[in-house]
Amino acid sequence: MSSRDEAVARIKGRKAANLDFTSGAKRPEPTLDQARAELATSVSEVIHKLFSNKYGPMVGSVSKTTVETLLKNAETNIAQTRHDARLVADEFVTRIFKQGKKKK
Repeated sequence: MSSRDEAVARIKGRKAANLDFTSGAKRPEPTLDQARAELATSVSEVIHKLFSNKYGPMVGSVSKTTVETLLKNAETNIAQTRHDARLVADEFVTRIFKQGKKKK
């Protein structure tokens, strides 16, 4: 048996590498409130590091509540804007197709 055949036999005898990295303990998908709180915490930490010397040590905790409020308000506004845009688009479609039928 040649060295090539021995190498091939040795390779075939080895266990295949496990490339599936998702089999470990999966972290559950965070809820929207958890994601918002985590983002607000991260932003408040950055703000605290940048501005605590100038504005005092409370700037981080105040900014956390402010960021959470801004995110909640942004979500509400985006949902309302999406609803309004859908109404406008439906109105345009209705008017366009009504005019198309009248011209014929």
